[in-house]
Amino acid sequence: MASIERTAYPRFARLVSERDLEDVAPDSMEIDWATERTRSDASLLGLVLSLKCFEKLGYFPKREAVPEAVVSHVRLCLDLNEATPWGGDAERTAKRHRAFVRGRLGVRFDPDRSRQVAVDAMQAAAGTRSYPPDLINVALEGLVKESLELPGYDTLDEICSQVRAGVNAGVFRLVAGQMSQVDRTRLLTLLEVDEATRKSRFDGLKRSAVRAS
Repeated sequence: MASIERTAYPRFARLVSERDLEDVAPDSMEIDWATERTRSDASLLGLVLSLKCFEKLGYFPKREAVPEAVVSHVRLCLDLNEATPWGGDAERTAKRHRAFVRGRLGVRFDPDRSRQVAVDAMQAAAGTRSYPPDLINVALEGLVKESLELPGYDTLDEICSQVRAGVNAGVFRLVAGQMSQVDRTRLLTLLEVDEATRKSRFDGLKRSAVRAS
């Protein structure tokens, strides 16, 4: 599995910076928009958090992935009581909030299309790039360009593994197809140990090169 820290996959940092708080601070127009679509302080907080988190990340994060500092800052910007909970616990409410946000930002939730875009982007790049984080970053660029909601990181990592396996298999078949029977025989006997020398031809390949003349 490719480490998420080595990719550009967006997520909140463990230590929230002032810049992070500025990014999630709603402006007056966003507050008015959310107020028109909610009936309680908790729901207002939930909708604004969904909006600002999506703007920053490109997807709706799980609640436990959103730092408390972010929640508190948005609550302060909305001039809500510090005890106001993050509303929208019910799936029905959360689903409605997600629909509001997607409509406002003009993004689409289409898992099948997102997967195809990621596959196409990775396959196009896999011929010259083999480092998994690079392939995942290419897929992210394609998804953002298509205005698609980002899939989960595990999904992108799975796609990357499948694409790399397919591309590598193609390279192996290409190389094998260009080998003569003599080459194949030599390769298959590379690890056979000579009884007299107790070494294989592979040991010879591992010897360091002599000093250049």
